[in-house]
Amino acid sequence: MRQYTTTATSTGRDGRAFSSDGRLDLRLALQKELGGGGDGTNPEQLFAAGYAACFASAMQLVARKQKIDVSGMSVTAEVGLSPNGSGGFQLDVKLRAELPDALSAETKRQLVETTHQVCPYSNATRGNIPVELTAV
Repeated sequence: MRQYTTTATSTGRDGRAFSSDGRLDLRLALQKELGGGGDGTNPEQLFAAGYAACFASAMQLVARKQKIDVSGMSVTAEVGLSPNGSGGFQLDVKLRAELPDALSAETKRQLVETTHQVCPYSNATRGNIPVELTAV
């Protein structure tokens, strides 16, 4: 059974995206790199923000269960858009977790890998797009 459901509508890359509750209402614009004006946000930025936020929250959950203090941590998602060789496009993601210096490299690595198994975005993308994990 679902614990949460949301709905969003878009009119395209050179349009608008909005949620049914009105909390999200963004102007969208095709990136300059793709021939657009770039004067609005784009789906890749939205995906990067969502993935970073989801992964960070999942990491806080995993850390809390393992009694690891991750105060001050952050996650950055770099989302790439490339031709897929079949006339379409594909995404790739690099996730970089900035963790407290007090944690060992091994603890950081294990925490990121465990989080990758818990995060809903990671579970949705697994096997579909390349996701590179880094913990520093």
